[in-house]
Amino acid sequence: MGTDTVRTAASDEAAGRRREQRGWYFYDWACSVYSTSVLTVFLGPYLTSVAKEASDTDGYVHPLGIPVRAGSFFAYSVSLSVIVAVLVMPLVGAAADRTGRKKPLLGAAAYLGAAATTGMFFLDGDRYLLGGVLLIIANAAQSVAMMLYNSYLPRIAPPEERDAVSSRGWAFGYAAGSLVLVANLVLYLAHDSFGVSESTAVRICLASAGLWWGGFTIIPLLRLRDRGREEQAVVREEATAPGLRQLAATVRDMRRHPLTLAFLLAYLVYNDGIQTVISQASVYGSEELGLSQSALIGAVLLVQVLAVAGALGMGRLARKYGAKRTILGSLIAWTLTLGAGYFLPAGAPAGFFLLAAAIGLVLGGSQALSRSLFSHLVPPGKEAEYFSAYEMSDRGMSWLGPLLFGVTYQLTGSYRDAIVSLVAFFLIGFVLLARVPVRRAIGAAGNPVPERI
Repeated sequence: MGTDTVRTAASDEAAGRRREQRGWYFYDWACSVYSTSVLTVFLGPYLTSVAKEASDTDGYVHPLGIPVRAGSFFAYSVSLSVIVAVLVMPLVGAAADRTGRKKPLLGAAAYLGAAATTGMFFLDGDRYLLGGVLLIIANAAQSVAMMLYNSYLPRIAPPEERDAVSSRGWAFGYAAGSLVLVANLVLYLAHDSFGVSESTAVRICLASAGLWWGGFTIIPLLRLRDRGREEQAVVREEATAPGLRQLAATVRDMRRHPLTLAFLLAYLVYNDGIQTVISQASVYGSEELGLSQSALIGAVLLVQVLAVAGALGMGRLARKYGAKRTILGSLIAWTLTLGAGYFLPAGAPAGFFLLAAAIGLVLGGSQALSRSLFSHLVPPGKEAEYFSAYEMSDRGMSWLGPLLFGVTYQLTGSYRDAIVSLVAFFLIGFVLLARVPVRRAIGAAGNPVPERI
């Protein structure tokens, strides 16, 4: 009888965990549309056109009396949103760990971001300031929400399941991004057939991403569970500190886990390369290879579709070879892909599509397995706090790659030299990650060591 009771309890626990995991996947499904349709495709060019509409005869706008080139307004707004996120994430992360109430904070951040994105429908005429404010709010809220979302991974998946669970989450996100991007592109390319202007079509696309984000966020909020303060390992006074003080406290705490910090450094380096390839590939395609806008958008869609298969496939490889080896293999693939990109002929979209396909196959898996591997290195009870540092590495620290890309182009006048210069991030990241003894790092963080990692 006692054995049956234990078995029933274990079965109920497993069923509850599966339910939470399925709910967790749906937040990636909800929010990835913002990254794909808003940030990657539509908002940059549209907000730039709105800023140009409001500019003076010299091409400047003047937010708060500061002269800014209209063409730089979008980039500056993104940079400011990163600064806001860096200040807020450590504070929210520590508060989530201290109180054990991650779900209300996740909901608040997600719906703030979704509301700001939906509000982009009203971004018309010369309302560039409205666009900048909404972008800052949405982007910062997205970073905070993703940090809280990622911090659930150690709670909803035992060590042996995390690679697969993380990979499925990324796959859900890329699938949603592909689905909505197809619908948005149909509206955008055939806007006359729908009886709307090109500007209105873009604003509908932007707002639809916000509505999608908010609508599907309901599912994880219904299924995820907060564990409460009684399950939190440590309560510290720094958890109520302002953002910068909390960030400093988090870094001091991480110094007690140097192997965790070593992994984060490796991730910071190779992820900088990944993010730079994502942001600069379209520039390379248009300026160096002379490809059309429709070809570039098609390449973005191809990346999204293949990233689904790539994330799931690399998740399976991790089960066989371990997450660390699989990530190292993906960094080799990134290096070879960039090397091939250097030799692409101009005016031939087929080669660029092959490059996009290669990127898609390694993109989702690289990110998913990095997230799951880091989750093993986080001390129990400090998930949100440590994932705030991880999220800053993912979103807030990826500045060196674009700088190297820009400086290389400035010195050589060649986008080919600029794109191949990014190989350095993958080679250095490979060396740094290879030197991290992950099994020892997991044990040092106070976590059980999986059989294969």
